[in-house]
Amino acid sequence: MLDTHARKYVDPVINQTAGKLLDIGLTATQVTNIAFTIGVTSGLWIYLGNPWLALTTLWFSGFLDAVDGAMARKSRSSAWGTLLDVSYDRLVEISVIIGLAFLYPDSMWALLLLACSIIWAMTIFLTVGSLTEKKGMKSFYYQPGLAERTEGFILFSLMILFPTYLTLLTLLFLAVEIFTALQRLREAKSILKEDAA
Repeated sequence: MLDTHARKYVDPVINQTAGKLLDIGLTATQVTNIAFTIGVTSGLWIYLGNPWLALTTLWFSGFLDAVDGAMARKSRSSAWGTLLDVSYDRLVEISVIIGLAFLYPDSMWALLLLACSIIWAMTIFLTVGSLTEKKGMKSFYYQPGLAERTEGFILFSLMILFPTYLTLLTLLFLAVEIFTALQRLREAKSILKEDAA
């Protein structure tokens, strides 16, 4: 929801950063790799008991993840870059879930359910993106929903900062993911009917 409706407010900073990184000779794929390398350490910092470093690496990688897309649009986007971007995003999320699960094993069952819901929601998202002929500003159709990447980061941040409520926050995140998956399924039904017509 925030990625779809609030992106215009942060786009100037993202585009300015993208331009500067292109000026110094970096490519979008290189920034994707940097964002992944930074972001995937979040889970390690969680497990090592450093929540603020975990948050810093998570959000900085998320910022760079937005910047690499802007760089691709300013230069030349590639299917390979899109594949890396989407798959790296999931690996960063997995690292956070694993870090939390190992540090707080009592919440592991809820975190496992959350991981399953993310897999389901992303399967719908990616399948619709590949089956529909609609295109957005990304290289495939980006289905909006209640839970987009920013909402996920906010919920992950709350889970990292308030471990006393980890199970409750994880179940809230699970409910949001399920709602989003159902939202996207409903939209997909009408989109795919339109494409078939």
